[in-house]
Amino acid sequence: MTDGVSGNSPVNQSRFATTAADRIRILQNYKRIAMVGLSANAFRPSHFAAIYLIAQGYDVTPVNPRETEILGRKCYASLAEVPDPIEIVDIFREPSAVPEIVDQAIARNAKVVWMQLGVIHEEAAERARQAGLEVVMDRCIKIEHARFFGGLTTIGLNTGVISSQKRNLSSAT
Repeated sequence: MTDGVSGNSPVNQSRFATTAADRIRILQNYKRIAMVGLSANAFRPSHFAAIYLIAQGYDVTPVNPRETEILGRKCYASLAEVPDPIEIVDIFREPSAVPEIVDQAIARNAKVVWMQLGVIHEEAAERARQAGLEVVMDRCIKIEHARFFGGLTTIGLNTGVISSQKRNLSSAT
């Protein structure tokens, strides 16, 4: 399986590989996302992903113990503190933090654990699967949504320009 941004991921050759059909079904069926590690910094990938997902109609709950509010939404220190049901736990944290997050996702009866690009933890993924959760590893939920549902054009990522030439951005004309 070599598709998309994570086409070269070692996960694609492991028992944790997911198909495009699996990811499409997850994105269509589940709309409540707890984003663990969501940053208040607008230049961080998690922040951009959250803005995109909210614009696409997902209910995104920030989980970050260092913040009280992100994107106008109350931020929680852990999954245990989130009062609403959680369907997808999207992890923007280092792999060493994943086992504890997976334990919290299991305790909260989440449906999916989604580990972002570069986040791989097979032992925690196995524990999640054994508890009945679906697992997506080393894939960006925003990129996957955009691939499958045409979102690359909604926030200006797809300029429609295909060129190997650098654009001249100087103000001198």
